[in-house]
Amino acid sequence: MSVRTYNPSVRVGNWNEDIQLEEDTLKDFLERREKGELLYQKRSQLQQTLFDRLQLSISRDGLVHFGDKVNLRCPGARDKTKFFAHVEPRADCQLAVSPAIQKILEAKKIEGPCNTAGSKELGANLRNTFVITSADGTPCGQPLRYGQKFFLCTLDNEGGSLFLSSDRATTGKSAPRSRHQDVTYVPEPSFLTEFQILHFNPQLRLEYEGIAVPANTKIIFNHKYTNQNLAVEEDFCMRTPFGTREYEISCNTFLDSHRADKEVNHWMIMMGVPGDEIYPVINNEATQSTTAS
Repeated sequence: MSVRTYNPSVRVGNWNEDIQLEEDTLKDFLERREKGELLYQKRSQLQQTLFDRLQLSISRDGLVHFGDKVNLRCPGARDKTKFFAHVEPRADCQLAVSPAIQKILEAKKIEGPCNTAGSKELGANLRNTFVITSADGTPCGQPLRYGQKFFLCTLDNEGGSLFLSSDRATTGKSAPRSRHQDVTYVPEPSFLTEFQILHFNPQLRLEYEGIAVPANTKIIFNHKYTNQNLAVEEDFCMRTPFGTREYEISCNTFLDSHRADKEVNHWMIMMGVPGDEIYPVINNEATQSTTAS
């Protein structure tokens, strides 16, 4: 292995070529830094975009509508006695996208296919804010109804306009830890991206079918094709590229002894209330503290 004994200032060997190479390297570095093309600049820009605060849609009639920007939150565990010593009970979490580290470094927006996670960050940002999109031609502004199929999409532009999707678990494709039905975000809609809202009480689901879905109320988020419910895998946490530990998300119906859905299948479509447009930060913090209590 050859080792360069002298530096270009000694004027020995190919000193002129060495000086020119160093100047070209520095010039290329400065040009890429000015254009924002360095890897650390791309990562910081995308991270800043992902965690920018957003304003959710205001529900003035207490209902969820097509075209609304919402969060999908799973309340924390109420029964804290079943957890062992030194094991924290499941906290409130929200459905969020979890891009791969390579896409964070190189992409300028969220690209699919993309994984999901149960983030403990309850503030509205690009990762956990989604749009209720019609799958049957219902115009924007109309209320979403129980049993009506729809798409849950990420935001436009930096959000990538991706669709929440799931499919039956196989030996080659399933959730990494729980091995249940995997949940991802894909760029194109299909029958695998259709979901529906079911009533929280299984005894009232037939009676409530076709009735408008209220906001900020417990519901069951059901995958229409496989008839499995969106769930938080409280026993399985994973580390994300952002340095946080978040819950794994799957589509799996967990039933108790009464054939009712367990807490990990309970979700709330979170929206703003009248007054949030005036005091968004204060009202959002009040809503989070009320939900946690």
